[in-house]
Amino acid sequence: MLGCDGSWPGPGGAGSGYLVEAGGTALLLDAGPGTFARLQEWGDPAAIDAVILSHEHPDHWTDLESFITWAGYGPGRAHCRDGGHPLAVFAPPGLAGWSHAADAPWVDWHELAPSMVLTFGAIEARFVAADHGPPTLAVGLAHDGATLAYSADTGPGWSVAELGPAIGTFLCEATFTHESEGSLAHLSGRQAGAMARAAGVGRLILTHRWPTVSAEAVRDEAAAAFGAPVEQARPGQVFPW
Repeated sequence: MLGCDGSWPGPGGAGSGYLVEAGGTALLLDAGPGTFARLQEWGDPAAIDAVILSHEHPDHWTDLESFITWAGYGPGRAHCRDGGHPLAVFAPPGLAGWSHAADAPWVDWHELAPSMVLTFGAIEARFVAADHGPPTLAVGLAHDGATLAYSADTGPGWSVAELGPAIGTFLCEATFTHESEGSLAHLSGRQAGAMARAAGVGRLILTHRWPTVSAEAVRDEAAAAFGAPVEQARPGQVFPW
C-alpha cells in the first residue's frame, strides 16, 4: 500500500497507489501524489514492469510525472531513456494527453479499454468499466490460481462480480460512510461490504477513504454489510494475495 487516501492526501498520507507482485512480476496500480517517494522505499523503480492507471483524476496518477522525470533525467535514465527499456504505461483514452511527457520517447504509452485482457509477465489482467464519470477501469489480476480485484473509483452502478466469481482478495474504494451515499460516484463502507458479500469475495480491503472520514466508522459499517471482518488499508501495509 503505497498510498490509499481518497481525493486528496491527508497529513503524512498519499493518494492511491498499489504495488502488486507475483511470480517475479511487479506492477504499479495507480500513481497518486506521494506514491513515487514510497515506491523508492520499496526498491528500484526500474524493476516495475508496467504502470496501470485507472482514470484521469489527479489523485490517481499525477506522481507518474515524478516517475517519468526519474526515468528520463534522474537515476532511471540509464535503464529507461538510454538503455532501451522505456517506462510502460497503460491508461484509459485521453489520460496521456494530460502528461507533460505524452511524447517522451522513454515512455511507452498504451491505451486501455473495457474487456481487454493483457498479460504482464506472470500476471494476467482483465479490465472492465467502473461507474465513475470519466473513463475508469477496474481491474482483476490473476496469478497461479490467486485472484486480486481493484475497484478503482466507482459508484454503486458497478459490481466486482463483473471480474469473475469468487475473487480471492478485493481492494475496494470506500470513500465515506452511508450518510453520504448518492452524493458522488463513490462507495460508502456499507456499499462496498454489501457488494463484496453478494459477489462471494474472500477478503475485503478498503481504500480511498477521505482523510476527514473516520477509518473505524467506514470499516465497521463495511464489516457489518460484508458479514466478516474487513481491513482498512494504511500506507506501508503488505497483504498477501
